[in-house]
Order: sequence, then structure tokens, then C-alpha cells
Amino acid sequence: MIYTNLLIFLVAIFLFSMDAAAEAPLLPGWLAAIVCVMLLAGYDRLCRYIFARKDAFVSAGYFRAERTLMIGALFFFLATLYLCDAKYYLAVFSFGNRLPAMVNFFGLALFLAYLSLMWRIGRINYGKVFGRRYPAAVFIGSNIKSNLPIVLPWVVLSLLYDLTALVPSPPLHALLASQWGDLIFFSVFLLFVMFFFPPLVRRLWGCEKLPEGPLKEHLTRFCSRQQFSAELYLWPLFEGQALTAGVMGIVPGLRYVLLTPAIIETMSLAELEAVMAHEIGHVKKGHLLLYVLLIGGFSVLTAILAQPLIYLLLSREFFYSVMAKGQVSPDTVLTLAGAVPLLIVMIIYFRYIFGYFIRNFERQADLHVFSVLGSSHALISAFEKIAALSGDIRDKPSWHHFGLGERIACLEKSEKDPENIGRHNRKVRYSLIGYVVILATLVGLVQLIPTAQLARQYEESFAEVVLLEKARQEPEKALWKRLLGDLMVSRQLEAKAFEAYEQALALEPTNPEIMNNLAWLLLTSVDPSLRDPGRALTLARSAVIIQPRGYIFDTLATAYWANDLVEEAVASERQAIIADPGQRKYYQAQIERFIRHNYQETLKRRPGTDDRAGGNRST
Repeated sequence: MIYTNLLIFLVAIFLFSMDAAAEAPLLPGWLAAIVCVMLLAGYDRLCRYIFARKDAFVSAGYFRAERTLMIGALFFFLATLYLCDAKYYLAVFSFGNRLPAMVNFFGLALFLAYLSLMWRIGRINYGKVFGRRYPAAVFIGSNIKSNLPIVLPWVVLSLLYDLTALVPSPPLHALLASQWGDLIFFSVFLLFVMFFFPPLVRRLWGCEKLPEGPLKEHLTRFCSRQQFSAELYLWPLFEGQALTAGVMGIVPGLRYVLLTPAIIETMSLAELEAVMAHEIGHVKKGHLLLYVLLIGGFSVLTAILAQPLIYLLLSREFFYSVMAKGQVSPDTVLTLAGAVPLLIVMIIYFRYIFGYFIRNFERQADLHVFSVLGSSHALISAFEKIAALSGDIRDKPSWHHFGLGERIACLEKSEKDPENIGRHNRKVRYSLIGYVVILATLVGLVQLIPTAQLARQYEESFAEVVLLEKARQEPEKALWKRLLGDLMVSRQLEAKAFEAYEQALALEPTNPEIMNNLAWLLLTSVDPSLRDPGRALTLARSAVIIQPRGYIFDTLATAYWANDLVEEAVASERQAIIADPGQRKYYQAQIERFIRHNYQETLKRRPGTDDRAGGNRST
């Protein structure tokens, strides 16, 4: 259950993190509030329907209903984010963007609001399954505390990041912005997990020390014989009726073995020793630290893949054909292109890669019982009891632990063939080596991706679609057509540029910028069919009368030169120097070119790029 909740909360955090706060909300505040209330009410109805089913009043059905509704809460949460622009309205809590982490906290609280509806309704089922009823507020609070450890590291790191940004220390900010910044934050995260997380989780889960007595003395001596040190605690999971145990804490002085009352009451001393040997195996094999490193590996993976992956996707024409048809807004496509692939990567990583390792870590811990007890009979007996008393779940598969039947079969195989233990340990070792090698290889391969080129392609294509969208929304506004023409010139799509300028000119026939840019295209086009020096001269003369600026005088001078009027060209270029003395060197070079060369000689060159950088000089 904990691992499933981890995956669900990770998805919720990811969805909120990837949602960009809109410049203007889709709905006014009052209407967004109404939609939000309707979504909450809809989820409430769904919870009532699911929990009202007969199978939701037994243990397995209750957990299945809760899991289904938690996944459903993700969809309602997503709808709230995008229909109600939750991030836009929650931005008020960032205190002028000084503490963005506060927005994240309130976003998480919104997701917890949906889960609270589920827990409020599900507490009736819980009471019948586990024989204890709670007031709604107490039950909701208990569930929040149980799940809080899942999001606590994210909360702490987010707040720490914001607080360090407020520290008036430029050297500190430079260090955190450097290539060492992520390593520093990961180190802080590791220290938090090692020193603060275990005792905090123990308190949140309401664990109490195992009472003094023969059982504690026996288990303590057992741990000592294994040269293992840990505090023993009672874990009241599901009213203590869950048949499970766990270990947490990397540092020996802050390490705890958690045993539920049910497992203590159900198991014999030999079986409890086998359960303890399993938990000791996790520590001896370094699994607790490896869990942290695997989560850190995901951070590395997303850090190296996020930008290239997004640019690679956004360089595909498919996205822009969808946007160009007006079916989806550019901002929506940009958000989806960035969020969906990374969300898929995250789910695949934790469900399959992380899941692969934690399953095999569990098997490795199971096999550690041979090193401690010499036999797995007691652990097999414990598993058989757990399977029978938990609703005959022996053959039920598990994505994070292997099914109990699979675990028993592996132990029985190892009893007959002890070499199986060494083979599995090697499998885990080689898998970890392969994981590190693949991760390092990906880091190296990503460096070969032409990210800058892909980014440029994306920016140009995205700008084109945005301008087309603006032109559709405001067809009477020539600015968008003119900017589209400028963009097409920079991409050397001269026919499209010519079309855009003509459309802009038809909307504003006396606009000097449009006339100047079109005249320059008619003079410098690589395509001879587009060159028209005569019309360019007419346009440039009109433009310079309305707006006598240096770059427009330069266009006029070029037009004179193209029409074999060299003296007029030189005179206009001198006017450009007077109007724009800062560009004197360039204009002087133009005069020299007009005197020494003939316009026709430039037809074999690319004057749009060679003669004047950028193709036009409009502001």
C-alpha cells in the first residue's frame, strides 16, 4: 500500500509542478470556485458509490476501493488544475513569488482535500473492516499523517530552496546555480533522510517502543548476535491488525525495526526471528541507502533528459500542424508536450525500474535468512500464515514485493539448490552495475544531442504558430502579419515572408515598417522571381517620408543603387549617417559598396544574409 501511495503522490506532485500559472485565468474567480466545488461534489458522489458496494466492506475490497479512488482523485485534481486555474489563484500565497514553495504546499493541500473526502466516507467501511470507528476529523488526520512521510522530503527541499534564495549572499547563490548546486541539494536531502526522517516518521505513524519483557529481550539478543543495532517499536498500522514489519533508518543510532501487534501475536518466536532476519537483510545489503540512490537516479535521469526530450518532441511538425489548425492552443500543446512525456517516464521508472529493484531487494532480504538461521522453514511458515490470515492472498501478485507464493517458491528452491542464493545476489549486483552504466551512458549520449539546434527549431516553429494564432484572433491587426514576415525572412522562407508582408500592407498601406521590410525583401531576395527594385524604390521612398530613420534611409539607398541611381544612393546613405550616427561604420561600408560594385553582381550572392545582418532593420 505504501509503495502504491508513493507512486500516486509522485504523480500528483508532478502534475502540479508541470502546470504553468496562466497569465490570465480561463474562468473568472467566482466561476472557477463554482467549478471547483462541482468537481469536489462529483468526487464525493464517486466515493459514496464505490464505498457503497458490498465488496468494499471486507478487507481486500476496502483497499481496492481506496486505491481506485486515489487514482480517481488524480483525474479530478488534474481537472481542477486546468479548468479552475488553481495555480493562478494559489499564487497569492507565494508572497510576491518570494516563496514559490508555498504555492506547492497549497497545491498538495488541494489534492489532500480530494483524498479527505474519500477518507471521510471510507471511515464507515474502515470501522466495519477493522472494528474501530473514528470521528471524521480524527480519521482524516490519521491518514494524512500516515501519508505525510511520502511527500515530506519534497516539502522540505522545496522550502529549503526558497529560503536559500532569500539569503542575501551572492556567493551562495552562485554556488547553488553552478553544476554543484544539484549535488548540494541532493546531499542535504540525504542528510535529512539519514538523521531527521526516521524519528519524524516514527512519530507520525504513532509507533511506540516495544514494552520491556521476555519478547523484547529475546529479539534484542537475536539482533546482537547478528551484530545489528536497532530500536524495536510497535507499529499500529490498520489498528495493528496488518501482518507486516519494516525497518527504517540508515544511521545505527536512528534505526528502527517496526513490528505490528498482529504479527507479534500471530508468529511463533522462530517465525519472528525469521521476520527479523529479513529486516536485518535489508540493512546488511544496503537497501535503505540504495532506495535513496535510486530515487536520486530518477532526479538525474529527468535532469538530463527533460530539456532534450521536450525540444526533440517540439521539433516535430505534428505539434505545429495541430496548433496551426487551431484545434489546440499553443500554450496547451507546449504544456502537454513538456508534461506528458516526463509523466510517462516517471511512471515507467517507478513502476518498472524502481519496482524491479525493490522486488529483488525483498527477495535478497528473504534469502538472507539462510545466512542467519541456516534454513528458510520459519520464514516460509510465517509467509503461509500471512497469506492465509490476510484473505488467502498467497497467489496474489505484487509489483513491489513479489507475491507471497513466488517468495515461498524461491525459498523452497534455495533450500534444494543453495547456489540460487549466490545467483540472486549476483543478479542484484550486476543489475545495479548495469543501472549505473546505463545512467552514465545516457548522460554521455545526451551531450551529443544538438539541443541548441532543436531549441532554435522549436522557438522558430512555436513563434510562427503563435503569430498565426494571433493573426486569426485579430485579423484586422497588421502587426502579427508583419512579425510573421520577419520570422519567415530569418528562416529564409522568402515566399512565405513576401505573402505575410503583402497581407500586412493590405491592412496598413501606410505603415513605414511594413513598407521598409517588404522593400528590403524585394531587393535582397535569393529568389530572383521575388526581386522587384522598382517597387522597392517606391515603397522605400514612402516609408522614409513617414519615418526618416537610419535603417529606412539605408533601404532607400539600396533601392536607388538597385535602380542604377548611385549618386542618389550615396546621398541617402549619408542621410542615414545623420539620422543614426551610431551605425556610421556600416553606412560608410555601404557607400563604398555602392561606388565599387554593381547591384547585378549581388544576384549571385546571398545579400539578405551577407549585406545586412538579420535581413531587415525594423525596430
